[in-house]
Amino acid sequence: MATFSLPANSKVKEGQTFKAPAGAKNVKAFKIYRWNPESGENPSLDTYEIDLDACGPMVLDALIKIKNEVDTTVTFRRSCREGICGSCAMNIDGANTLACLKPIDEVKGDVKIYPLPHMPVIKDLVPDLSVPYAQYTSIKPWLQSETVAPPDKERTQSVEERAKLDGLWECILCFCCSTSCPSYWWNGDRYLGPAILLQAYRWLADSRDEMQGERLDNLEDPFRLYRCHTIMNCSRTCPKGLNPAKAIAEIKKMMVARR
Repeated sequence: MATFSLPANSKVKEGQTFKAPAGAKNVKAFKIYRWNPESGENPSLDTYEIDLDACGPMVLDALIKIKNEVDTTVTFRRSCREGICGSCAMNIDGANTLACLKPIDEVKGDVKIYPLPHMPVIKDLVPDLSVPYAQYTSIKPWLQSETVAPPDKERTQSVEERAKLDGLWECILCFCCSTSCPSYWWNGDRYLGPAILLQAYRWLADSRDEMQGERLDNLEDPFRLYRCHTIMNCSRTCPKGLNPAKAIAEIKKMMVARR
């Protein structure tokens, strides 16, 4: 799929309004960012009035209803609908979150929906995540060990060792945190960002992994790790309640301890 970036002079304009069905009494307006790069036009904010009495409780339910019943051209990602896959990450009511976990009734007034901020947009609510996925690959997110695995059982951990991975393995790579981080906005080509650094620490903290030195060497860089200024947007916005800022701090402590 081709990747498109918004022109520097782009301005979001008011777009079309799709009215609710006649007789609907419980109506809420959803203002959705629309941009089709093939049209050559500037982005618009289209309004869809939805009868909540005929819609599920989550923002993703409304988006699916709009896609299926009102405007088939609305484009977004979604998959599991259970907060597991991270596909439906977007900016809703001014905050990055998962559409499948965001209750409509938490939003006062119109529901404004934009793609994740500061990322190239492919179309409508679909951001291009090529860079963060490449950064994820760069940390080698798999168990690395020189010790031969036991032939008749798994590599074991104590209860205490396993507990160190809690708050790390639950990350679903939705990138709500990274796209909330000002340091990542300005240095995303070199700074790994909170999502990838949390994933990096997940392997640094794993007692079964034997490549801690190499992993730390890979992160020892003025930009890859040290652009974090503890703004804490990442931890505030994580839809899974994780704390990427703490994971980054733990990596920094490991860097100091090895010197």
